[in-house]
Amino acid sequence: MTRIAVRPYSLQSFRHLHDAGIHPVLARIFAARGISEPAELSTGLSGMIPPKQLLNIGKAAVFLADAIAGGRKMTVIADYDCDGATACAVALRGLKLMGARVDFMVPNRFDNGYGLTPAIVDEAKKNHGTEVLVTVDNGIASLEGIGRAVALGMEVLVTDHHLPGDELPKNCIVVNPNQPGCPFPSKHLAGVGVMFYVLLALRAEMRLRHVFDESTQPRLDHLLDLVALGTFADVVRLDANNRILVAQGLRRIRSGIMQPGVAALFMVSGRDCRKASPFDLGFALGPRLNAAGRLSDMALGIECLLTDDASRALQMAEELNRINTERREIEADMRLEAREKIARFQPENRATICVLSEDWHQGIIGILASRIKEKYFRPTMAFAAGKDGRLRGSGRSIPEFHMRDALDLIAKRHPGLIVQFGGHAMAAGLTLKADGFEVFSEAFEAVAKDWLTQTQLERLVETDGSLDDDYFSLDFIHLLDAQVWGHGFPPPLFCDEFTVLNQRILKDRHLKLQLEKNGRHFDAIQFGSTTMLPRCARLAYRLDANEYNGRTSVQLLVEHAEDPK
Repeated sequence: MTRIAVRPYSLQSFRHLHDAGIHPVLARIFAARGISEPAELSTGLSGMIPPKQLLNIGKAAVFLADAIAGGRKMTVIADYDCDGATACAVALRGLKLMGARVDFMVPNRFDNGYGLTPAIVDEAKKNHGTEVLVTVDNGIASLEGIGRAVALGMEVLVTDHHLPGDELPKNCIVVNPNQPGCPFPSKHLAGVGVMFYVLLALRAEMRLRHVFDESTQPRLDHLLDLVALGTFADVVRLDANNRILVAQGLRRIRSGIMQPGVAALFMVSGRDCRKASPFDLGFALGPRLNAAGRLSDMALGIECLLTDDASRALQMAEELNRINTERREIEADMRLEAREKIARFQPENRATICVLSEDWHQGIIGILASRIKEKYFRPTMAFAAGKDGRLRGSGRSIPEFHMRDALDLIAKRHPGLIVQFGGHAMAAGLTLKADGFEVFSEAFEAVAKDWLTQTQLERLVETDGSLDDDYFSLDFIHLLDAQVWGHGFPPPLFCDEFTVLNQRILKDRHLKLQLEKNGRHFDAIQFGSTTMLPRCARLAYRLDANEYNGRTSVQLLVEHAEDPK
């Protein structure tokens, strides 16, 4: 069941924002997202949380500065998603600007598994001559790998943002806003954000050592396009600090200041970088980078972000685009098979969904889980068989159900069932023993039934209420588009009653509508729906500037429709 609701907001906050000169509708929208002070909306770099508030960041800066001064060989160990790729590129570019001898390795999803494993450590030592390992977007759970590195005489700096397990890594430096005792106010930094902060601290340390001064120090702000891309694509919460990072990156992209690889990804995805939006980062560039890690080798994506040769960047971006097309085709087949599996039971009578096919592509089960979760609004786990015979699972969750905590509880209740796991509240990954699917499915269901009420299993379409007729305009759309919206700071969604004047199915997939409200007519479209609407309908919708035949007009993007009675 899905129902429309209106977000509550503080009248005091609204008045305070409005009195400060903020547009009345925006003031209401911001207040509904917990904003009470105009300063919280600032996107200037001066508003960033100071690096010194990250636990161990001073130690990390000294450690890296000493390694650079000693000419020690560093290797960055990346993750195989967009956050990991951008974090790796930020690390490589930033450390080289500081004078480091550094290269990178990225585990192959299918051969190596996730994170700093002992095998990766051995390869770093043997083939790279590594003396210092720096993890990005991973490492907090790599206890065995770190132990192996120390035994081989290497030193390790872990930069990560994932939630730690019961045991923290030993004999290394850890920078992670989510580790116990870290006072950093924003717990939502992506892996790329953590690495960017480490570079800021390193640069400050090198100024203290008189390696640089204010005029000669490297320009780290030139890395913000990568920080913005990795932050938004990783779907971390866009708190005030992350909004600054994303806004600053977008500002540079729009002005043409970006890595050649980022420019090439805009080109192959058919997006105009001069009008870059968060949507472009999350739904055009991000998937093309992620596709490399899902189907092939993320080294291709990282190399695309590292090269300064525009023609080579374009060549690699075109290959990433081809891989992403292949990914979409595989995903479509998997979704069809999953739909058939789910049809055999009644998902509405369950609190969770678990699906398995040994033939599914291990690199795409995360996307599949996300699609199923969106359709059925249930915590979802999708599994495929790994090369070692064990089951690889990827999960996506709904609000009020902490995915990683659920896996932790299941691991404690069923020792030996889960080989390893990790992740966040809304997404997690795990490995099961080969015959563990049925036991896990029931255990997962039991936890959800304990934790979730029936109301929490109903999809709530939260809106910002009605929109006055005066604001169905391109000027108001441009005002909305100037903000950074995303996870945790959702774009405005309005709700009103409309008369449906005309409706037709478009391309067998979408509902094209002509609507009327207070004597004004509006074009609208509901993507992915072919269900005809009643004559009078209550709609949850977004405003969109639709460009067609050289003309731009207001269009409504309908997200949900219901009978107003």
